[in-house]
Amino acid sequence: MSTATSSSRFLLSVLAVLALGLAGAKAAPPQAMPDTENGRYALSSTPDGVLRLDTRTGAVSTCNNSGAGWACYAVPDERAALDAEIGRLQADNEQLKKELASREPVVTGKIEEPMPKSDSLKKNDPKIAEGERKIEIPLPSDRDMDRMMGFLEKAWRRLVEMANRMQKDVAGKI
Repeated sequence: MSTATSSSRFLLSVLAVLALGLAGAKAAPPQAMPDTENGRYALSSTPDGVLRLDTRTGAVSTCNNSGAGWACYAVPDERAALDAEIGRLQADNEQLKKELASREPVVTGKIEEPMPKSDSLKKNDPKIAEGERKIEIPLPSDRDMDRMMGFLEKAWRRLVEMANRMQKDVAGKI
């Protein structure tokens, strides 16, 4: 009788544990979606869980219930990469402006002294008066003259040779 009693007690205790476990599982409140922290987060349902938008920072996360509780993972943001590139370009721009400012003085706005009436780029030659302008062309050297004569001689010979060929061609001797 002790074996029957002990086996029935064991069976009753297993059934009680199962009944309490089932009752506890039904009585336990289901896990709620992630807290919105007083309106900081905007939540939107998706087939896999919840899409969470942080209204303060603009960060987007995907949240799902994996059985051990809710877990949220940040969604890669192209805007962050774009903001980083904009920041880098702004820093480069500022650095280039500083380098340019250190190289040459910047003239902005009105100049203190009036502009001269005459052309400041024109250089006055003290030897020649305004009405006596002269243009001097240097004469060619002997070497230049020899080169020119050699060219003219070659050209003349070619012209004579062409004329002779034309006469022979017209006469039918070629």
